Amino acid sequence: MSAPINGTMMQYFHWYISPHDSLWGQVSDEVQALAANGITALWLPPAYKGESGQNDVGYGVYDLYDLGEFEQKGGIPTKYGTKQQYLNAISAAHAANVQVYGDVVFNHRGGGDKTEWVKAIRVLQNDHNFEVGDQEWIEAYTTFTFPGRRGAYSDFVWRYYHFDGVDYAANMDSGKQGIFKFLGLGKDWEKMVCAENGNYDYLMYCDLDMNHPEVRTELARWGRWYLDISNVDGFRFDAVKHIQFSFFRNWLDDIRRYSHKDLFAVGEYWDPGNVDALHNFIAHTHGKMSLFDAPLHRNFYQASRSNGTYDMRTIFDRTLVKDNPTLAVTLVDNHDTQPLQALESPVDYWFKPHAYAMILLREAGYPCVFYPDYYGASYSDKGIDIYLAEVPHLKTMLSLRRDTAHGKQHDYLNDPDIIGWTREGLQGKTGVAVVLTNRSGGAKWMYVGMQHAGKVYADVLRNSAAQTRINEYGWGEFMVRDGSVSVYCEAQV
Repeated sequence: MSAPINGTMMQYFHWYISPHDSLWGQVSDEVQALAANGITALWLPPAYKGESGQNDVGYGVYDLYDLGEFEQKGGIPTKYGTKQQYLNAISAAHAANVQVYGDVVFNHRGGGDKTEWVKAIRVLQNDHNFEVGDQEWIEAYTTFTFPGRRGAYSDFVWRYYHFDGVDYAANMDSGKQGIFKFLGLGKDWEKMVCAENGNYDYLMYCDLDMNHPEVRTELARWGRWYLDISNVDGFRFDAVKHIQFSFFRNWLDDIRRYSHKDLFAVGEYWDPGNVDALHNFIAHTHGKMSLFDAPLHRNFYQASRSNGTYDMRTIFDRTLVKDNPTLAVTLVDNHDTQPLQALESPVDYWFKPHAYAMILLREAGYPCVFYPDYYGASYSDKGIDIYLAEVPHLKTMLSLRRDTAHGKQHDYLNDPDIIGWTREGLQGKTGVAVVLTNRSGGAKWMYVGMQHAGKVYADVLRNSAAQTRINEYGWGEFMVRDGSVSVYCEAQV
């Protein structure tokens, strides 16, 4: 399924959301206002029980069938609330005409209930194809019985033969831990995965064996159950570069046939320096899901840290939104790139309005707004206090995307410092003219359409006090201040 035309997704969480924030209740309370501001879909965090219980963001997935319903891992609720609160949040979103995308973690399981002795061999951290030492028997937490659920919804028990490897052996001290590849039963890493580290099938915890028929069958069964229970409108898939690419073709085909819906899907293939890897994944999955445009995030990050030396003509070079806009989900930051996280690379605050203008006010891509950029956030980790402020003008740009930034686009990406574009408008919507710079201010002549001849345009962000009258040929001169962004619309005079 392609992205909704002119839709806007919001990642409605960040890594440091607290259980005390009662996120599911917050969704119910806030979704009407979000819809009024132009949000059309919410990507919600993993809704199932993680191995750390209420302290788990959801990516250390323990039990896919426990949406905050069973006494497991120290309590009943997940970090975000109970199953009923989750379902209420989805119902509230649908009542506001906002779609919901469920976050799906298929790559691994954590927090096993019992250990098993498994024959394995170590591999190098930076080359998973390179075996080290002799074969050995390890005690691995590979049995998942979910005693708190007692077989409700599924009586499937996960065993060692459903996994390819682990990174913890209970019979060894900390100095002997590593990545262990399982042996026997034809075990090996999956082949159609990212080629980093030799083979990047293994990421963490107990790595699922997507070649095992029982694994594929159980994940298909769960998908149908989850869709029936939640009524979500699509999926965000975690860590897709670590999972056999062909698995997603089959899983999505099955769930779409079952639902009779063209469910949206987006995958996290995080390789910001290699857009070709994203193209390769799209080819192997036959274009059945979108991908987050990690290379575009990288360009934003580099531009924001360049002290004005970044060549803005190249801001969209080697990005998915430029090469394959219908399958690109564009973003500024996410829970992994935020400060103190594993992929920490936050776009500098001064440049965030620029970046949001580039994903919200252009025709290409399906933009995703990050929770702290909309609400702000504060948290502490590793003895460091972090405060993230709301991005200036973000709510205004969301409204502009919904109401004004429509119609044919004209690009003026022809200066190393000052770039811009216009949208002519469509069916009564007036269109916009956007101009931004990462360095010195100035002016740019841009065409907005002859139908706007004689109209006066003003900067709705009020970063520039200048106004421009569109000439008889549909052109105007649009000003921008140093290091700023301006969005011009027809002035109300």
